[in-house]
Amino acid sequence: MAALISVLLTITLSLLITRIAAEALTLTGLSREAAKFQAHSAITGSGFTTSESELVVAHPVRRRILMWLMLLGNAGLITVISSLVLTFINVAGPQEWLPRLGLLLLGIAVLWVLSTNRWVSRLLSHWVEWALRRWTHLDVRDYASLLRLAEDYGVIELQIDPDDWLADKPLQETDLYQEGMLVLGIQRSDGTYIGAPQGSTVIHPGDVVILYGRLDAFSELDSRKAGSAGDQAHQEAIAHYQEQIRLAERGVDQPRTVPSRGGQ
Repeated sequence: MAALISVLLTITLSLLITRIAAEALTLTGLSREAAKFQAHSAITGSGFTTSESELVVAHPVRRRILMWLMLLGNAGLITVISSLVLTFINVAGPQEWLPRLGLLLLGIAVLWVLSTNRWVSRLLSHWVEWALRRWTHLDVRDYASLLRLAEDYGVIELQIDPDDWLADKPLQETDLYQEGMLVLGIQRSDGTYIGAPQGSTVIHPGDVVILYGRLDAFSELDSRKAGSAGDQAHQEAIAHYQEQIRLAERGVDQPRTVPSRGGQ
């Protein structure tokens, strides 16, 4: 019976650790669903290879969280297996192992109900978040609120191709700020990351540029090609953004479309 209790305690502890890790990952900037998925993936050793996993591995705090999850997950799996062996070994017959199996299934069912209950989940999330804010140094700022990711504004990544209008240009020559866009960072093709790049920083083909601005302007910029047509589209985008500013200052609803490339 002691081994059976050990199994249930190990499963309970694993669920609690996974919830704590998911909340910690959420506080580093991951979405809640992505954080839960990555936490379960790490503690079970599934090792899913996704773009979200790459974001976790590239972040030092997230990487440390998942490292501990992997270690604890391996230890918990060994404990569960050994406890299950001790639970059902040397039993005389069905009259002994059937009650133990029923108690095990009942305990797992109760834990499943508690872990999926919305009220319990919300209460536990609040407690874990408070504890992490109180006793850790995780970056818990709400970046969505800080960046005002609403009212058609957002952050995107642009992959730069050789024939793109941004390719081989210093930032100061792009004047993207006049189009209402800010360059937050540049990920080089060799893995180097440049945060808050200066005006002299050149955008190379193969780079990934992280931009903040109006969502309706990103698609046009992404399709803008080098040459006179691209320069004309840039001027039209500037004029369009200035018009948006004037309308906003007058309290008029802003149009949600941008001029087509090259005036087409």
